[in-house]
Amino acid sequence: MSTIRRPPVRIDRGRGPGDVAVGVLALAAIAALLVGVPFALVTFFGSPIPSRPPSMETLTQRLDTSALMRILVIVVWLAWLQLAACVLVEVYAGIRGVGVPARVPFAGGPQAVAHRLVVAALLLFTATTVVVPALTAPRATHVQVKDPPRQQPRPAEHPEAVARQAPEPDTAPTPMEQNAVRKIYRVRPPEGRHHESLWEIAEKCLGDGRRYREIYALNKGKVQPDGTRLTMASLIRPGWVLDMPADATHVEVVQRGPHDGQHEHGVPHSQVPGGVHHRGGVTTEKQAVDAARRAAEQEARDHRTGHEAGRGNDQGTAHQGGAEASRPPAAQPPHATSPGTAPSARPPAHAAPPAHASPRAEHSAPARPEHSGQPSERHRPPAEQHRPAERQPAHLPDFGWPEELAVASLLAAGVLAVLGRRRREQLWRRAFGTRIARPDGEAALAEQALRIGADTDATRLLDLGLRQMSKALAAEGRTLPTVYGVHLGADSLDLWIAPADRNPPAPWEEYDNGQVWRLNAGALDGVATADLADVLAPYPGLVSIGTNDTGRILIDLETAHGLISLQGPDEARRAVLAAVAVELATNRWSDHMRITLVGFGEELSLIAPDRIRAVATLGEALPELESRTEEVRQALAASGVDSVLTGRCRGVFGEAWMPHYLIMADPPTPDEAERLVALARTGQRMAAGYIVAGETPGATWTWDVTPDGRLRAGVLGFDVEAQLVPERHYRAVLELFRTAGRADGVPYGGLDEEPVPAPAMGEVRPAVDIRILGPVEVDAPGVVEESRRALCTEVLVHLATHPEGVHPTVLSGAVWPRGVSAPVRDATVARVADWLGRDSRGRPNLYYDERGRIRLGSEVRVDWEMFRWLVWRSAAEPASETAYLTYALDLVRGPLLEGRPRGRYSWLAAEDLEYEATARVADVAHRLVLMRLDDGDSRGAVTAARAGLRLAADDEGLWRDLLRATHATGDRSAVYEVVDELSERVGADPFAAQLQPETEALVEELVPQYRVAEGAG
Repeated sequence: MSTIRRPPVRIDRGRGPGDVAVGVLALAAIAALLVGVPFALVTFFGSPIPSRPPSMETLTQRLDTSALMRILVIVVWLAWLQLAACVLVEVYAGIRGVGVPARVPFAGGPQAVAHRLVVAALLLFTATTVVVPALTAPRATHVQVKDPPRQQPRPAEHPEAVARQAPEPDTAPTPMEQNAVRKIYRVRPPEGRHHESLWEIAEKCLGDGRRYREIYALNKGKVQPDGTRLTMASLIRPGWVLDMPADATHVEVVQRGPHDGQHEHGVPHSQVPGGVHHRGGVTTEKQAVDAARRAAEQEARDHRTGHEAGRGNDQGTAHQGGAEASRPPAAQPPHATSPGTAPSARPPAHAAPPAHASPRAEHSAPARPEHSGQPSERHRPPAEQHRPAERQPAHLPDFGWPEELAVASLLAAGVLAVLGRRRREQLWRRAFGTRIARPDGEAALAEQALRIGADTDATRLLDLGLRQMSKALAAEGRTLPTVYGVHLGADSLDLWIAPADRNPPAPWEEYDNGQVWRLNAGALDGVATADLADVLAPYPGLVSIGTNDTGRILIDLETAHGLISLQGPDEARRAVLAAVAVELATNRWSDHMRITLVGFGEELSLIAPDRIRAVATLGEALPELESRTEEVRQALAASGVDSVLTGRCRGVFGEAWMPHYLIMADPPTPDEAERLVALARTGQRMAAGYIVAGETPGATWTWDVTPDGRLRAGVLGFDVEAQLVPERHYRAVLELFRTAGRADGVPYGGLDEEPVPAPAMGEVRPAVDIRILGPVEVDAPGVVEESRRALCTEVLVHLATHPEGVHPTVLSGAVWPRGVSAPVRDATVARVADWLGRDSRGRPNLYYDERGRIRLGSEVRVDWEMFRWLVWRSAAEPASETAYLTYALDLVRGPLLEGRPRGRYSWLAAEDLEYEATARVADVAHRLVLMRLDDGDSRGAVTAARAGLRLAADDEGLWRDLLRATHATGDRSAVYEVVDELSERVGADPFAAQLQPETEALVEELVPQYRVAEGAG
């Protein structure tokens, strides 16, 4: 059986003629500057040290040409001294490898020149041609390795050419490579006080102590015999077994493990034609061609299927004047007296299908049965084929993907908004050096599904659209129409009203002879939440019941004017009622409602304790419900308005129209049902709604839910895919709120050891620059199709935030949580690799390492890694702490991953990144504010606080820092501006909690009698 021999790895230890010439010229330039300049000054102008001390007459005499010349000479001497200091600092940093050289004051340009000259000169005296600061140190095992560049094959393009791309090694394989062996070094026990170090091992085995970083990169994170891992280059232990570079001497030679040498600089050996070694034999050239062709065809089918599903019925039915395209089948209004008054509005055919009906072709393509979301043996990268199945991360649950949460777009948006408020409250209690707790296990996966499904744009359209309509009708002296159903599509909001009205307020439009009022999605682009903050929510009882082929259907519970009975299997009933309860408790288009839950348990009140009251029996709830009904009757009589809708529209007796809804998970007893029906059947809207499980005689509406999840709304004529929150997902959502209620912080730590440094800060330009501390930006040498940019960027960001590498299976689960076939995943990774191109030495900037993990190359810079490294460096060099922290905050451009597309980056829910980045940036900004205030630099403190708020805008500690720093400048008007800014921020956010008491106290102290606006709560 033939196998592909790996070409030898060469370590370039020599210097070319160009390196020598540049080094000689740099030495000459340094000598001329350090020796020639003072020699010339002394020769032509004499010693700079005066022979006698200057007198007052010297300072007051009239300036002439000779005096001016002496002043210029002194200036040149000072410049020379500054340059000499820069050279000394750079030489010290280059020889000792201390990382970023100390900054010489007021020497930005001269120090940059000195840096280039010293680096070029030191090339003459090093064993390799790499003498750069620690910022360009290797992040991966191939940093010092030079291999002939190879073209990485792409499975989706020209499969025949892929199979013919056999690499041509420039030298014959060495005996060590032919025999599949590797070199190791066993760390010796200490002798007396002497302990071995990586520097000594590199000096002994590689001939140069500076090559210790190669050994560190080869072994970082690997489990050692004692169960620990190498995390710091300065900390190794006796008995550890270290992998050594191929040219090492004085080492042991052992057989390679099953994963060694299977990937080389991004070219998986499964893609090498002419005999690819894998389990079961050798793949011939024809088999490689066939496999590549099948991968290309599979990807094309998946891509085409996803787009067709995304269009749904969009192309099947043309929009016909808006009227015919906007009718629900068999829709009968609850109070229609004749067929002529019954609106027959069908949901608009041009509306987008629900989230679960249109998976994205690449982002959420469902896994095919033969793949089951896992790579097939044929398409799996070789290191994955030859290694046992990797244990999944501990946070992944086993209860399945929560599809129901992912398709509940309005519910998901509401839950995440309320959850965000709780987490902002957690920030109040966060101590310096800690982050707030993040969810784990099933809760993390539930949040991931919520992030995928949340549609904040649709929530905003529904909330602001209804409030704007109410305000416009009130201005015209008209009352609100009765809305018995709502259709929320991709680009419009439709209200089905009875009786018909052909005169909607602008920008609403009427269809179907006034039975449908429509608001286009872009009609409210210029409207802000604050503009409608004083308008009561007109239809707080609207709640999603499910989706059809064109959008989401909502029903107003108050329109029933009586009891709603939900029939069907117990499990399905409870899932529907749980979804109704959670959406009502968290939605944005309701104000100060009250929800009484019967049969759910008290834990649901964790989600919205200000809205939810949980009781064990209906008997406990009835007295409050009856009392509330009587209050509404009295308010109607006292206010003189004809209905609850009129009261809400005109803002009369505002609190009187706040709704109260009953949701009962268990069927009531006959006596309870009779009493409840009598209470609910009012004949008019009473700011109340009642929905109970089971068959109830006397119910106004009866809904049926089937075992397969269909909901039929009886007289309303709706037959939809029901919105469900099953018990297991309901428990996971509750766990999210329990975690958000934790008062203890989690130390983020991790900077006691030097983070993996990112390359190219300052003079050296990285091959790829990835910026995530703000809007996502990628500077790469290649190009990527615009239609695939969002997906490729997400894959790249996931890799950038996991510098230790990501296994393909883990990448699939993160970026494609609903499943993806291995060919589609591998084709996407290949596109990203093409986009990133190669580094300055011709090596791929994306490659598979020896463990089969996908990693980024050493010349890829990530601003988050740079930030962490600068923070670590600031602690290591206290004298330069202010400068390093300033450089770190300069990297912050806005909120983390600002502007990311809806539904993407859901994997952040199970990662520390969001929580750690917010905490670290806030702590760095706070530290810098205090240091600058201590130095009397109040304006610098203001700048630091502003920099932190760019990313951590919800951290009130930073707002207090900004207030104190602005007050320290003595500019009272600027203090008022900051307070106004904070007040506007709170007032504009409908989900903002009240300010922390400490913040309110500080505002009162600095700006007496100023009242900060309160959020909508």
